[in-house]
Amino acid sequence: MDLAKLRYAKSHEWALLEGGVCTVGITQFAVEQLTDVTNLDLPKVGKKLEGGKPFGEIESVKAVFDLYAPVSGDVVEVNPAVAADPGVINQDPYGIGWMLKIKVAPGATLAHLMDLAQYEKQIAEDGGH
Repeated sequence: MDLAKLRYAKSHEWALLEGGVCTVGITQFAVEQLTDVTNLDLPKVGKKLEGGKPFGEIESVKAVFDLYAPVSGDVVEVNPAVAADPGVINQDPYGIGWMLKIKVAPGATLAHLMDLAQYEKQIAEDGGH
């Protein structure tokens, strides 16, 4: 995965928009903060999501965190690999560890999200949080 092609939310989700479908996952930084992912609560196919609002939860040995939709639209696919074994997110958050695909609402873009340089700057400024 070319990380420079992705867009990033302040809440550490990444998004890749291809042909009206947005693939969503969490960043390597988020995985490192969580340590071992133990459970994942994702929406069902067909669920309408609103950009910036929670769509599910991710649980680690440390805590439970909300996952936020980077864009509005309908869930068209949930990754069966992470549904079966959330631990794959620890191994490859940008590849096999993607979470869901959203058919974006008409006119929706990822322009409000950060590019890689902006995201890396946010991590540095936040002291890693």
